[in-house]
Amino acid sequence: MTQNEPKIAVGVLGATGSVGCKLVEMLSKHPWFTITALAASEQSVGQCYGDVVTGEDLPKEILQRRIEACEPNLPCQLVFSALDAHVAGDIEEAFARKGYVVVSNAKNHRLRDDVPLVIPEVNSDHLQLVKQQPYDAGMIVTNPNCVVVGLTLALKPLVDAFGVQSVHVVTMQAISGAGYPGMSAIDITDNVIPYICGEEEKIENEPKKILGTLKGDTIFPADMVISAQSNRVPVSDGHLVCVSVKLKTTATEEHIIEAWNTFSGVPQQLQLPTAPHQPIRYLHGPSPQPRRHRNIGEGMTVCVGQLRPCAIFDVKFTLLSHNTIRGAAGSAILNAECGVRLDILTFDLQSNVKMSSLTPQVSS
Repeated sequence: MTQNEPKIAVGVLGATGSVGCKLVEMLSKHPWFTITALAASEQSVGQCYGDVVTGEDLPKEILQRRIEACEPNLPCQLVFSALDAHVAGDIEEAFARKGYVVVSNAKNHRLRDDVPLVIPEVNSDHLQLVKQQPYDAGMIVTNPNCVVVGLTLALKPLVDAFGVQSVHVVTMQAISGAGYPGMSAIDITDNVIPYICGEEEKIENEPKKILGTLKGDTIFPADMVISAQSNRVPVSDGHLVCVSVKLKTTATEEHIIEAWNTFSGVPQQLQLPTAPHQPIRYLHGPSPQPRRHRNIGEGMTVCVGQLRPCAIFDVKFTLLSHNTIRGAAGSAILNAECGVRLDILTFDLQSNVKMSSLTPQVSS
C-alpha cells in the first residue's frame, strides 16, 4: 500500500481478551489498517471499550467506541479474530460466508485442508489455499498456536539447510497464554503446572502443515516426528522452549547459527510494517530469558541460544518468543499485511473510505 491509499477498515472479534487487547493496541498505530468495529461477548456489548479494558494506552476514539456483538454486520471487510475456541468456529465461518476476510488466532480451522495456516516467513505461498474455500468473497486465514510460531520459525532454516528428521520439545509457557483472566494466583504463584490440555497435540501437528509443500490445492505435510511436553510457568509474557533436533545431514554449530542469523523471508523482502528486520536472532551467553529478551524486534523476533550437542539427537537449543505478539496478535497482523501485499486479500477501498470515516459511538 502507498501513503496516498485509504486505510483498510478492520474489526476485532473478542476485543476484550488478552490477545484482543494486544490486537487493538497494535492496530491503533498501524499505517495500513484503521479500527472501525470492536466486538466481544454479550456481557460487554453496548459498553464503551475503555470501561471494559483497563490500563490501555489507546486513542480516545477507540476507548470511547461502543462494543458490538460478534455478528457479521460490522462496518468493515476484514476482521481479526481473538475469539475463544469454544465459540470461534461458527462465528468465524458466519463472517466468511457474509463476505468478510477473517484472520483468526483460534485453533478451530487451522488444520482444515482448505485453510492456510501461515507464518509468512515460512509459507506465505500457502495463502493461495483461500481460493479453494466455499465463501465467494469471504475467506479464513489462520495463524498457528503461540508455541508453534516460534518453534517453526527456528526449525525452518534447519529444514532448508540440513533437513530435520525428529524434534523433542519441552515448553515453559507464560501465564498470559492462558488468556484473561487466566489462572488463579494461588495455583501459579511459586509453582509450575505440568501439562496444558490440548497444547501438545497442536505443537506436534501444526508445524508439519506449515513446513509442508503446497502442490496444486493440496499440502503434503513435512516428513518429521515431533514429541512435545508442555508446562505453565509463573512468567507474565514469553514462551521459553527447550528443543532437541535430529538432523538429516551433519551440521556444525557455526553453520546452524549462521543459518538462523541470516534467515529472512517474504515479509522482510516486502518490508511489511509489522515484520522484524531479523526474524531469528542467536543470543550468546545465558540466553534467551523472557524478562530480558521477549521484546526484541518489538516482540516479533524469535530469540535462540544455548546451542550445543545432544547426547540422544544431534543438537539442542533454547528458544524464546513473545506469545501475545509474535505468537498471536502480531502474527495475525503480519498475515494480513502479507496477504494484502501479495494481492490475495483484496478490498473495495472506496467502501473502506466510508467505513474508516464513521464516527465512533461515544457515550453521551
